[in-house]
Amino acid sequence: MTTFWDFHSAGRLIYGPGLIRHWAQHRPSAHSKTCLIITDSHLVEAGLVDRVLDGMDQEARKQVHVFDEGEAEPSIQTAFRAAACAQAIEPGTIIGLGGGSNMDLAKITGLVYSHGGHPSDYFGFDRVPGPICPIVAIPTTAGTGSEVSHAAVLSDQDSGVKVSTLSPHLRPTLALVDPELTHSCPPQVTAESGMDALTHAIEAYTARIPEASPENGFQDAPYPGKNPLSDALAQKAISLVSRHLLTAFHQPANAEARNGMALAGTLAGLAFSNGAVALVHALEYPMGMDVHCSHGRGNALLLPHVMRFNMPYRMTEMADIAQFMGLKGPSTTPVKAAETAIEHIESLNQSLFLPRRIRDLGGSSQDLPRWAEKAFQIKRLMDINPRTPTQEDLLDILKAAL
Repeated sequence: MTTFWDFHSAGRLIYGPGLIRHWAQHRPSAHSKTCLIITDSHLVEAGLVDRVLDGMDQEARKQVHVFDEGEAEPSIQTAFRAAACAQAIEPGTIIGLGGGSNMDLAKITGLVYSHGGHPSDYFGFDRVPGPICPIVAIPTTAGTGSEVSHAAVLSDQDSGVKVSTLSPHLRPTLALVDPELTHSCPPQVTAESGMDALTHAIEAYTARIPEASPENGFQDAPYPGKNPLSDALAQKAISLVSRHLLTAFHQPANAEARNGMALAGTLAGLAFSNGAVALVHALEYPMGMDVHCSHGRGNALLLPHVMRFNMPYRMTEMADIAQFMGLKGPSTTPVKAAETAIEHIESLNQSLFLPRRIRDLGGSSQDLPRWAEKAFQIKRLMDINPRTPTQEDLLDILKAAL
């Protein structure tokens, strides 16, 4: 394991049930008291925007504007409209309220508002020229980790791919994690976001080790690779998901389960944004765009298949994962433990009523070569995967998942 690494998070992270009732006392200082909330119409109707407003004094509420056009896998066009809204009202703070899509949209909104141009000007790694306006991230799902990450993902409808902007400047100024906001999360969203968290944690824990030293610094890469702190966070996240996801799915009002899952999502976000996501995400991006499934849904389906591909190169880590899940006995061999972890994830998908085959999502064998080709082009995710795949390897993984 490397002994030379660095670690980043949101500027400030606050966690606690009921936090939303008093959140405004933690609001970052800004040049203007005007505030823009980036969210979606469903959360407005569900009263979650009102809960944010209730945590502000009467005078502050008068200076709040709401952009409620957020959507699953937000498009470049939606991001451009949100940025135009920000430029019109000139907020001092932008709040991302919702799942990962809304928080990502808030980051891109703040980026374009602060530096001008078009969202596409910043696609890729480290193309953001400097700090952006203060972003407050308030998750209402447990799993994406966007509240603490340096990434924002949009959908390019023209090319049919998901595009990422990655920069340290995209980490929110303040992350407010209140598990109570997830109590109204529908069971299917609970399942999908929970499996997203599990994927983040497992990919972070099994990623490559970074090549860094005091002499040459860190790799100039969007994901640095695993380190002792990302490993510890991933371990705890895996344990929490294994303990609480099914309960949160079946008992939405169970406070202990919701608290555990909210913590798991944030810990996994810290793990992957300082470690890595890899091959699961690379394959999900083109697949998810074509079949129009949620990111967590696609990740859940692909995760066990990618783990089988990586297993010869990460046997010890996958045996560890079985132990974190409470599945490994003292006499269990590493091979058996790794296989048990993978089988457990498949069983978990089934218990959560998540699809286990690509054809269940509407995909076909004709789609697979195109997805393999597009995934292979996402170099940042190919390079950090523990086992370097060929394009043919990617096709074989997809065939196994068909």
